[in-house]
Amino acid sequence: MIFTAINTVAYRVHNPKWAYAPISGSGAGTHGGRVNRPGVNALYLSLELETALAEYKQVDSLLPPGLMVSYPIVVDSIVDFRGGFTKAWDALWQDFHCDWRKLYFNDGIEPPTWIIGDQVVAAGGKGILFKSVISGGTNLVLYNDALTDSDSITVHDPNHILPKNQDWT
Repeated sequence: MIFTAINTVAYRVHNPKWAYAPISGSGAGTHGGRVNRPGVNALYLSLELETALAEYKQVDSLLPPGLMVSYPIVVDSIVDFRGGFTKAWDALWQDFHCDWRKLYFNDGIEPPTWIIGDQVVAAGGKGILFKSVISGGTNLVLYNDALTDSDSITVHDPNHILPKNQDWT
């Protein structure tokens, strides 16, 4: 694995219903995501605004309502997979861009990417940088429980307008 540190701004478009907990990662933790199995909270972000919008939209022809959030981030021990698979990586990484949803939800098969996520955390990694299949931009997944006091993830909300609960009160 190739490790790096990041000090950047990342973005996410949130469903307004869940915007009151923009750092929790609990949505991905409940259902699983590309590189986190259910039970592992993970925050999926993008390094470009356009990538965040494309990831939120997915393959829908129309963009559903969403709330764009910026995150200043300083985290060490991030696996950098932006260069894609080469012989320097374990063979399992060849399957990083598999259709994990089809494997898990349709076929009942554990996606290999969940094992990759487990291996990253076991090796001391706190997240993974990777290319977006949808836009070609860069995505970042952070494993909430792997973060330490030396890491910093904040939501840029200078006017405190993000909702405090699902009722927006």
